[in-house]
This record gives sequence, C-alpha cells and structure tokens, in this order.
Amino acid sequence: MLRLIQLELQKLWLNRTSKVLIFISFILPFTVLILSSIKINFFGFFTLELGELGIFNFPIIWHITTFFASYFKFFFAIVVVSMIGNEYSNKTLKQNLIDGLSKKEFILSKFYTIVFFSFAATVLIGLATFLIGLYYSSYTEASIIFREVDFLLGYFVKLVGFFSLCLFFGMLVKRSAFALAFLVILYILEWIIFGVVTWQKDSAATGFQVKNFLPLESMYKLIDQPFQRIIMTKFPDKADLAYDYAVHFHEIAIVLGWTALFIFLSYRLLKKRDL
Repeated sequence: MLRLIQLELQKLWLNRTSKVLIFISFILPFTVLILSSIKINFFGFFTLELGELGIFNFPIIWHITTFFASYFKFFFAIVVVSMIGNEYSNKTLKQNLIDGLSKKEFILSKFYTIVFFSFAATVLIGLATFLIGLYYSSYTEASIIFREVDFLLGYFVKLVGFFSLCLFFGMLVKRSAFALAFLVILYILEWIIFGVVTWQKDSAATGFQVKNFLPLESMYKLIDQPFQRIIMTKFPDKADLAYDYAVHFHEIAIVLGWTALFIFLSYRLLKKRDL
C-alpha cells in the first residue's frame, strides 16, 4: 500500500497544477479560522464578532466546520480526475503496466491516494476545529467537547465517497473537463429522479427517501446543513425548527456502498479497455 501511495505522490509532486490544487484544497478549509476572528462594525453603532455568537461552542462547532469545509472538496476533485486524464495523455498508464504494475494495483494506487488525502484533510480540520473550540467555547468538559466528534467520521467518508465518484468518471471519459461535467449531469439526474418519484407517488417525502439513496445526495446527507440548528440555539422555543442532524450509521453504509461500487466499476473499465 505504501509503495502505491508513494508512486502516486511522486506523480502529483512532478505536476505543478496538481501541487497548487492540493495546496489550495488543504488551505481553504482553514478560512474558518479567519471567520472566527471576523468583526463587523455596523456604522459605529455596534460590533458583531462571529466568535462571540456561540457558533464556535462545543459540540456544535464539529457540525459547522465539517459542513463548510466539505464544500472545498471540489479542488481536490480536480486533482483526482486530472490523475486519470494525465495518465492517458502522458501515456504513463501504459508505461506503468509495462513496468509490472497490474491494473488492480493501478486502481488501488488511486484509491489509496484518495484515502490518504481524505484522512489528512480530516485530521487537519479536526485539529483546527478543536483549537477554535478551545478558544471560544464556554464548555470545557471532555464529554461535551468530544460529544459530536463523529462529524469528522462523516466528513472523512464523504470525501472518500466523492473522490471515488470522481475517479470513476475520470476512468469513464478519460478527460478532466468531461469528468467534472458528469458531476453536474448526475446532480441534475438525481433531481429528475426525485421529480418523477414525487409525481408518481404524489409525495415529496417519498421522493426524498429515494433521493437519499442516490450518490450525491447520500454524500450530502452525511452532514446536514447546520443553519436550523444555529437558529435553534438562539431561539430554543422554536420547536418547529427541530430536525435530525446527526451522523447515522446507515448513511455512512450507503456512501461506503457507493464508494465500493465506484472503485469496482473503475477497475472493470480499466480491465476491459484496450490501452
């Protein structure tokens, strides 16, 4: 495994664009550190400091940071599809196979790299969240601090699943731009399926139940939006805003199932393709 990861890291390190995108994908999630220190002066009448609003208190901060950090995954998604596009355009794929790398090892090298970067991103955002929480949170009990650390697990699985989907699209079309376009097509297709099911069953709830099993939506549902929860902390009497925002095992299982399928299909494509 380490040999395969080292092989991919060497390829990425030699590509200037990949280095820049990887740097951006790791640095941008830390903008939450900047947000935590922002002070907004309203024409001298009063100053609003985000860090003083309570949104960086434990345990809610785990939810907030992982939700917003997950939106920066598109930068590394470009790296993932570029890994495949460059293999075909530079003919390194064929050379790797000639040098003794099996097709299975080739796909595993990509997947291991995805897991490696997803884990690194999770550790970094977890560390940043912990430090921000320690600075701003009024809660210091360990039971409260680590109560919702499972959002980090959801974040990690979400990254692995999304990048595995990008890997599959990269293998399918062999071009970075077209692979990313397939993400948009899949997003539209999922909403079409939602609309058809809703129309057939005359129930939006049924439509969402089906949509929650689809790739992009299942990844999104791992970490639900925290906006209602933030409002609930300020207005606890708003019972109508209550919703289930927790990370659930069945949601993780669905994404892991899609991840396994995408890796398997990527391998099948490579195995059947004439290089």
